[in-house]
Amino acid sequence: MGIPSEMRNTWLNKRRESLWITSPVEEEKIRRSRECTREGVRAGAKAAAIACVASAIPTLTAVRTIPWAKANLNYTAQALIISGASIAAYFITADKTILECARRNTQYDKSA
Repeated sequence: MGIPSEMRNTWLNKRRESLWITSPVEEEKIRRSRECTREGVRAGAKAAAIACVASAIPTLTAVRTIPWAKANLNYTAQALIISGASIAAYFITADKTILECARRNTQYDKSA
């Protein structure tokens, strides 16, 4: 249900054949922003993996040992607890990493 490959290739080729010629400074900014995004995704994935393990162990242990949890937390609730922690860790870490990288790469005009 995506874009057909012929249409996608045509659209991508049209984007590359722009009337505007980008300056080397703009190309460098684009490269740095892609690098920041990649770095954020990598850090977010690491944090999500750690949060998954860190939330799965106590959740699964509690469901097997605590009577209230055994009675009230079915498989869906357990999955929601674990995935909620992982998703939150991913987005928070990715956002912080991207913003930190953007601050690092910001160039201010010192003469002004």
